Amino acid sequence: MSTVSETTKVPVVSITAKCLPEAWEKAMLAVWDNGVDVKTQYDKPSDPPSKDATVIVTVEEPLSEPRIHKNFPGGPVELETYRQEVINGIHDHWIDPNAGKWTYTYHQRLFAYCPVDNIGCTNSSNPFEPVNQIQCIVDKLAETLHTRRAQAITWIPTADANIDDPPCLQRVWGRLIEDANGKVGLNMNTHWRSRDLYKAWFMNAYAFTDLARLIAEQISQKIKRQVTVSRYVDISDSLHIYGSYFEDAAAEVEKMRNTSFALRSWSSDHPAFKMMTLEAKEKLSGDPDWYAKSKG
Repeated sequence: MSTVSETTKVPVVSITAKCLPEAWEKAMLAVWDNGVDVKTQYDKPSDPPSKDATVIVTVEEPLSEPRIHKNFPGGPVELETYRQEVINGIHDHWIDPNAGKWTYTYHQRLFAYCPVDNIGCTNSSNPFEPVNQIQCIVDKLAETLHTRRAQAITWIPTADANIDDPPCLQRVWGRLIEDANGKVGLNMNTHWRSRDLYKAWFMNAYAFTDLARLIAEQISQKIKRQVTVSRYVDISDSLHIYGSYFEDAAAEVEKMRNTSFALRSWSSDHPAFKMMTLEAKEKLSGDPDWYAKSKG
């Protein structure tokens, strides 16, 4: 594997897959094989440069089965915890930059967006009321099915440029398409500044396609018509595999090349997955910090 970039261009890769685990595998293989070698701001001196590309992933049926990849770095408990973090805001109470804690969650930025001058300052200027941008998406699409204006953003330019860990997700955009038979489908795009392909992409995509499901259900309730989730497009300006992950990622890539996809994927109604997910839901409902506490 080359450790010196021989180009000044970031590769642009387009991938189409039917389901989420297939999409993650195709993205992994594409970046592993074609990504440019480039250092990151998180590297240790001994780390190889990352493999990096601009990647557009189209998932044609994002809620179809199999929906789970057995081998992403995590499991059903981590997946459910993260889904609830994005959808339900179970970790919004961790936001406390003055105490050295989180500066944001995606749930907060999407469901209660509120620009400020300085995230780390309690007395920072804050002339706006929080905006539920997801509700705005639902309302706009319900009011005008063909609108192109249904979007939510995360970036706060007055503050995020000056923090150490600014949001990777930048924007969520949705549009409804009605076919000749009157069927209505939600098409959703997410746009990401930077993305950890090996450890974060699958969990991100799982949670945000579930957000698409939620948006579609809420639109259905408002317009009194069924709205399904159509295709999902995931755009990353920098989708990367960190050099520090290469040993683990290489083993996973080898499995992707040489073993059956069926051995690496799960239906979301698989008994083992359902059992572990249900257990996580029950424990998180009693204590949103349960999983974090279990990890010490």
